[in-house]
Amino acid sequence: MLGHRPLKLEDYVAILKRRALFIAAPAVLLPILALLFSATIPPQFVSQTLVLIEQQKVPDEYVKPVVSSDLDQRLASMKEQILSRSRIEPIIQRFNLYPGASADDRLDRVRKNIDIKPIKSEIAGAGALPGFFISYRSSDPHTAQQVCGEITSLFVNENLRAREQSAQGTTSFIESQLASAKSNLDQQDAKLAEFQRKYIGRLPGEESTNLNMLNSVNSQLEAATQALSQLQQQKAYQESMLTQMTHEASLTAPVASKAAPDERQTQLDALQAQANELSTRYTPDYPDLISLRRKIADLRREISRSPSAAAAAAARTSDSAGVQQIRAQIQATNQGIAAKQSEQMQLQSAINGYQGRLQASPQVEEQYKALTRDYQTAQKFYDELLAKMNQSQMATDLEHRQQGEQFRVMDEPNLPNSPEYPKRSRFLLGGLAAGLLLGLGVSAFLEYRNTAIQNEDDVFAFTKLPTLAVIARAANASDEEEVKIPAWKFWLNQNAPLPEKRG
Repeated sequence: MLGHRPLKLEDYVAILKRRALFIAAPAVLLPILALLFSATIPPQFVSQTLVLIEQQKVPDEYVKPVVSSDLDQRLASMKEQILSRSRIEPIIQRFNLYPGASADDRLDRVRKNIDIKPIKSEIAGAGALPGFFISYRSSDPHTAQQVCGEITSLFVNENLRAREQSAQGTTSFIESQLASAKSNLDQQDAKLAEFQRKYIGRLPGEESTNLNMLNSVNSQLEAATQALSQLQQQKAYQESMLTQMTHEASLTAPVASKAAPDERQTQLDALQAQANELSTRYTPDYPDLISLRRKIADLRREISRSPSAAAAAAARTSDSAGVQQIRAQIQATNQGIAAKQSEQMQLQSAINGYQGRLQASPQVEEQYKALTRDYQTAQKFYDELLAKMNQSQMATDLEHRQQGEQFRVMDEPNLPNSPEYPKRSRFLLGGLAAGLLLGLGVSAFLEYRNTAIQNEDDVFAFTKLPTLAVIARAANASDEEEVKIPAWKFWLNQNAPLPEKRG
């Protein structure tokens, strides 16, 4: 009556007693069959080793490692390289693995039997790997141990080779970049030096110097102008004295000698005085001054060609000592005036130069900033590359000395004593569990299909009437009779007759 009414604990116990054979038989037979089936499966032995990852022996703040990629990625990359055909086929041929299969099938089976399992550690930090397990599965324990050792050696050697190649490649790359950066820096340095030579005195920062020099030259120009004015006044005085003394000498001289002075000499002196006066006011390029100098030169040529020039010269030589002294003073004064005029021109040229420097300073400063910015950028890039180059060389030296990050084999591959698969106990427990589930399932199905009334609860489930009495089977009846003659059960209802016997 399973499924027709809620069952109690007594009902489950009664079902177990009735169906004990259906439950016990699969629970005994299936474990035996599972053990027999496990005996037909070839055993699989697993050899395993532990590889720890040791960090570099020099602290990172002193020598930064060249290889800084994630260890998971590097481990995955090394695994792909080691499991390549070129690495696995020599191992297959050396140990004659899976001789009956094809080359591709042998390669695939070896790859499937290799297992790389990283281990995490809280001590190593988040995302860091303190090490990993390498294991290999084979039907022979010695083969599993030897192949596991070969795979471990490949990992250790590949790590050393990859780190050394990475360090050398990084160093070579930085060397090429450093040479290029040095060439660029030299070019920028040459441009900056050429610019400084070209615009010397007009560079940024020299404005105050130029301004101070301009003020100083202006002061010198004022002093030279005052000195020139004093010399011109002194010359005018000396010329007036000379004229007076000449006039007095002419009055006392004989009449024949009065006609000797040449009018052209007087005109020459007048033109010379006028030219000296203009030279104090204007530059040598002034048109009137140029015209006067041209007239003076022409007049001097005429006097030199005149026959009376020698007589005039002789007359001048016969001048008195006072006249000669005045003439010498006038000549010295003229030389002083010429020197001051030359000094004045030089000072004016210097003033124009300093003023030009100050006017060109903004444009020069803009160009200088552009050159300086490019030079500083090149210098900074070169310094950074030089620092990286030193770090890379130290890291490469660490790798050569094997003092960087290394794979250390903690446990050599073990020789397995018992197969990992199949596990007899697991097959036995699995068969027992399957047998119990099968027996319980069959028993539940049979109970669900059984419609026989077993107790008064079944009667009430069908008739909804209370049970008056139950007649048990006869104690002295044989088993056969008990099977053929079921127990009588009577029901009493006020308006219903007794039910007929079933059996």
